[in-house]
Amino acid sequence: MWDRWKKLLNADGALEPGKGMVSGVIALVLALLCLLGCLAFHFPQYLTTPELRRSYDVAMIRQLMLVAMVLAGGLSLANMLLNRQRWLSATAFALVMVTALAGGHKVPVNDFADGTPYIGLDWMILDLLGSALIFIFIEKLFALRKAQPVFRPEWQTDFIHFGVNHMLIGFMLLVTNLLVHRLFGWAAVDGVRGWVANLPFVVALPLIILAADLVQYWTHRAYHEVPWLWRLHAVHHSAKHMDWLAGSRQHVLEIVITRTLVLAPIYILGFSKEVIDAYIVVVGFQAVFNHANVSVRLGPLRHFIVSPNFHHWHHSQDREALDRNYAAHFAFLDHLFGTAVRSDKMWPERYGVLGDYVPKGFIRQLKFPFVWKG
Repeated sequence: MWDRWKKLLNADGALEPGKGMVSGVIALVLALLCLLGCLAFHFPQYLTTPELRRSYDVAMIRQLMLVAMVLAGGLSLANMLLNRQRWLSATAFALVMVTALAGGHKVPVNDFADGTPYIGLDWMILDLLGSALIFIFIEKLFALRKAQPVFRPEWQTDFIHFGVNHMLIGFMLLVTNLLVHRLFGWAAVDGVRGWVANLPFVVALPLIILAADLVQYWTHRAYHEVPWLWRLHAVHHSAKHMDWLAGSRQHVLEIVITRTLVLAPIYILGFSKEVIDAYIVVVGFQAVFNHANVSVRLGPLRHFIVSPNFHHWHHSQDREALDRNYAAHFAFLDHLFGTAVRSDKMWPERYGVLGDYVPKGFIRQLKFPFVWKG
């Protein structure tokens, strides 16, 4: 049994249809997310993100969890009755039963202390479920590299990056907020902040994106041009396959540095909460979509807005693409500062770090910036 699990977790490639593997994996993932969701209901003060739990509809989350439990249980039971991948389906079914016995979607949430140390388990569950459902579907409809499977090589490493970076959201928010206030608090002027906060939404949203992207552009460029910063950023560039999960491969220290610097102009200028919330949605979508395995070009707009085509070039090993296309939202910044890729080819040929010297595996990549002697 253990050998089968080890083989499954270390495997990549397309899942063979018609033998219960596709439905078994779906059942297992849903069952595991339900169990984690049940734990979050039991210990919300330690396993949920305060900013997030204030905004989502708990009743809707409970209904979503119930549907997932029924679907996972139904798929796994059907596979067992049909004698397809019984070991996989039995595990998924057992997880559903454990979740149900632990209270499932009906776990009551009583009053609890606020301000406790926490990990973002709820954020990881919701983002994983939402991103997978949306972007895997989009990638199948508009695939750039049609032969690339969902479980492409090194998906395990990127999945661990995804999980760790989501679970550490509480720590990263604490550190970045502290750094922003300590390093840039002196620059905040009440009069300016009040004026910006009262700007119409349609004016403030593009302004906040532009302000953040200007800082992000020069920060991103520094990661490529300053050797000790490149040690951190090389981890992100080491992904050799682009898809919705590839953007999650980021060193924790790089995330803290980048978020601190990008949040600085947002804090200094004093944008309203409504505008900041909308900006977070835009950032979250583009960060995933621009790495996705989708063949999307925007015509003339590609010179103005960052798209997958624009950002895929940034991850390319092709010589004409090295140290180019730094912007995250507005492509015109690279054209303005002379760093836009110019190529006769429509898409790059290969991804990754030129020389392929970044090691594989999450732990090795976490240590890489501090041990690399290049």
